[in-house]
Amino acid sequence: MRIFHVATVADWEEARASGSYTTSTRGRTLAEEGFIHASREDQWREVLRRWYADVGEPLVLLEIDTDLLRAPVVEEPVGEETFPHVLGPIDPDAVVAVVPLPAPA
Repeated sequence: MRIFHVATVADWEEARASGSYTTSTRGRTLAEEGFIHASREDQWREVLRRWYADVGEPLVLLEIDTDLLRAPVVEEPVGEETFPHVLGPIDPDAVVAVVPLPAPA
């Protein structure tokens, strides 16, 4: 299965250097949150619009192959829908595509 995560370029570059992506969401770490927020393909655009519209640094969309993760992924309710949550660090090798996102308007 493919899931998606909006990341800053700085966080992604740090993960590639360290071998482990541990940013849960904007301003929160895996250690603080207990999981890494992710989205299905039909959800990431709304996440970008709602939570990252005012970010002043470059962003990328990480496309993650869950079959390549060492950490489990669970679907958990958030409001009226469910979102995938990664219950551990994301291995950079599980990221199969990194797509630059346009600067927020």
